[in-house]
Amino acid sequence: MNWYQGLFDENGLFLHSPHTMRLLRILFVLASAATVAMAQTNATPQTRQLSLQDCIQLALLHNLDLQIDRYNPQIALFNLRGDYGAYDPLFNLSGQHDHNEAGSQILGGGFTIPGSITDDNSFSGGLNGVTPLGTTYSLQGNTRDSYGQSFGFDTNGAIVPRPFENSGASASLTLNQPLLKNLWIDNNRLVIRVAKNRLKYSELLLKLQVEQTISSLEQAYYDLIYNRENVTVQQKAVELAERLVLENRKRLEVGALAPLDLQSAEAQAASTRAAVIAARSQLGTQERLVKSLVTDAYSTEWATVTLEPAEKLNSPVPVINLQDSWAKGLAQRPELLQAKLDVERVGIILKYDQNQILPELDVFGTYGFNGSGKEFSDAFGDFKTTDRPFYTYGGKITIPLSNIKARSSYKADKANMQQVVLALKQFEQNILIQIDNDIGTIRANYDQVQATRAAREYEEAALDAEQKKLESGKSTTYTVLQVQRDLTTARGNEIQALDTYNKSLSQLSLHEGSTLDRLQILWETK
Repeated sequence: MNWYQGLFDENGLFLHSPHTMRLLRILFVLASAATVAMAQTNATPQTRQLSLQDCIQLALLHNLDLQIDRYNPQIALFNLRGDYGAYDPLFNLSGQHDHNEAGSQILGGGFTIPGSITDDNSFSGGLNGVTPLGTTYSLQGNTRDSYGQSFGFDTNGAIVPRPFENSGASASLTLNQPLLKNLWIDNNRLVIRVAKNRLKYSELLLKLQVEQTISSLEQAYYDLIYNRENVTVQQKAVELAERLVLENRKRLEVGALAPLDLQSAEAQAASTRAAVIAARSQLGTQERLVKSLVTDAYSTEWATVTLEPAEKLNSPVPVINLQDSWAKGLAQRPELLQAKLDVERVGIILKYDQNQILPELDVFGTYGFNGSGKEFSDAFGDFKTTDRPFYTYGGKITIPLSNIKARSSYKADKANMQQVVLALKQFEQNILIQIDNDIGTIRANYDQVQATRAAREYEEAALDAEQKKLESGKSTTYTVLQVQRDLTTARGNEIQALDTYNKSLSQLSLHEGSTLDRLQILWETK
């Protein structure tokens, strides 16, 4: 007999017996427990162990700030290509038909001459543009065919109709070349040179954003290690405090300890448990910060993931050289290279405004052929013989009498150039000072690591000795509690010093502009 057969009678009807209801309650409880267990299993956060390199690779692919800034060089490149559109030739083609009916004329003696009728078909086309040398060109061609009817007198004095048709055509090339103003630079070349400059600027801006993002990620990763280690430190403090509570409770039971000592130990145990809660909260906040730097899909992929750093905080001996760091900072720092591009941009504008002071001296010329005949074919036939040329050449000079605007703009540009050069010099000096400060900070932080490590080792030895004294009755609970707190503080100070030291190394690389080189990240611009 199966367990469920007792729930139904011989007709298959449900039995409302106490035994049946008890079985249903048991089944309900088991089903609820299974459902809760399954839900807890599905909601269990996934742990993902990541190294710093793993985080950097994720950030380079998925960091939202970098994804946004990657479009800046593309936009600058498209703008540059658009500026070259100034040299695109302009082709034009037009056709037109004209119809004209003139009124009749009344002559002396009452004679009336009927009005004329004229139809014109005309076509024209051309190619116009400007070259990178400032030469403007215009290739033009046109043709015209006129036909209709007018009235006149024959030899007998009778009014007779006189139909007519004639055509004409011409083709020519006109060139104009500036020799002073707009010779070596004009507005088109100014815009293009500035756009090239801004393209390089946008590429450096992207590189700067990459370096700053990676540096922020690196420091956040070190803070994440610190926060996890801090949780461990606080948990060890809980273990020490709870072990002392257990030992004190045993001593109290045998009358070897006052109740107040037990209460002191219990109070410290409660305090350490609160510290663990706070440390875990800080760890969660830091995890979310790291996630924000490495993902663009937080809610769907990372919200329930627990990050576990695959590395530990260490303290390698700093290998630093002030002169080498200065050389790197002055050669690689993206912000400094951007400042140099700003100086270059002002120089381009200065060159343009200097050229605009000059008078306009242009030479020009036109050469072409005419054609005519009764029909279109006759006019075009003259082009083959090229025996009806025409040409024009000459020069033109335009001298502004005061030219106040151009001269003032040039003077303003010279002042601006002096200003940006001084700003560049100041920036270089600030970089040198930043790097000098970073190196001093690194050395101090390294010494701090050594000092906190020694302090932690001393406190561990002191606690071991004080616990042995307590066991032999030569110390007090108060003293042991104090040493436990000192050890927890020393452990926290050590990992904090390690965190600060590693972040100071990262900060030096950022100020040198060597973050990508140090982390072996290849930077290429296309």
